[in-house]
Amino acid sequence: MTDSPVTRTLTLEREEAVILFGPRDQFLRAIRDALGVKVVARGDRLQIEGTPEAVDQADRAFQQLRQVLKKQGKLDAEDVSGMLEVIRGGTERGGAAVVSTEGGRSLRARTDGQGRYVQALRTHDVVLCVGPAGTGKTYLAVAWAVSLLKSKQVKKIVLVRPAVEAGERLGYLPGDLVAKISPYLRPLYDALADMMEPETVKKYMESEIIEILPLGYMRGRTLSRACIILDEGQNATTAQMKMFLTRMGQDSKIIVTGDLTQTDLPRTIRSGLADAVHRLRNIEGLAIVHLDQADIVRNPLVTRIVKAYEEDQRKKPSA
Repeated sequence: MTDSPVTRTLTLEREEAVILFGPRDQFLRAIRDALGVKVVARGDRLQIEGTPEAVDQADRAFQQLRQVLKKQGKLDAEDVSGMLEVIRGGTERGGAAVVSTEGGRSLRARTDGQGRYVQALRTHDVVLCVGPAGTGKTYLAVAWAVSLLKSKQVKKIVLVRPAVEAGERLGYLPGDLVAKISPYLRPLYDALADMMEPETVKKYMESEIIEILPLGYMRGRTLSRACIILDEGQNATTAQMKMFLTRMGQDSKIIVTGDLTQTDLPRTIRSGLADAVHRLRNIEGLAIVHLDQADIVRNPLVTRIVKAYEEDQRKKPSA
């Protein structure tokens, strides 16, 4: 017995509708053909007809594309095809597992936004991911790096963070280099520990298959066949971001994650991540993924906390 067709109507802003539908309704037809729905556009109203599952998928596709359009101000055929890959990934919203841990767990994208992120990681050599706390930016980046290492697509993982609180001047802190920088790099250790046995992590770090470093220690290096992750990228300066992105050698992957609302740099210094998102938005081979409150996968209370802070920020007059 097949499900009876259902109809759902979406109301769009007129300028938004023109971009969402694509040149000569190209994007509209792609969604219709991929998901098996009937789509009728009348002005700023969009009517979707099909099975309940197909209509839900089409609705998800349009909502995600609206988010992409809102963040980057444009859409192209790659955005649409990537979104359709995510939507058709199966009942698990992110589709296939990103990595299987040594304990037998499979890590998957848990929201459509995370699915877009994983799709970008699969298809691009450089990915910038921007979003609030709890959206899995760092966790999925490390998981992807581990999967590349396990499948021998890379021979090395390099995890990097700006040590902004220490001003990158670590000499006054007690202990050796590891002791000095460990507090700033702890989130990266924690993510690794979730995916690999402690003995494996220790062995890989001793043999420098995995390196965890402050950003300042990347200067002058070129890394080939490596997955290089910069976490908390909003705390890199523009010069540091340029330095980091140009560390990329042959057959390497670069991932930059960050939250532009949590910048710890002095107010007079522009965030290198904010600069890169603007400066590199049209670079071929590079993907920029924006996550939002809907992608927060920590305790649901985190979503409400983030929303409260964002609303308060919007109310403040511009300086």
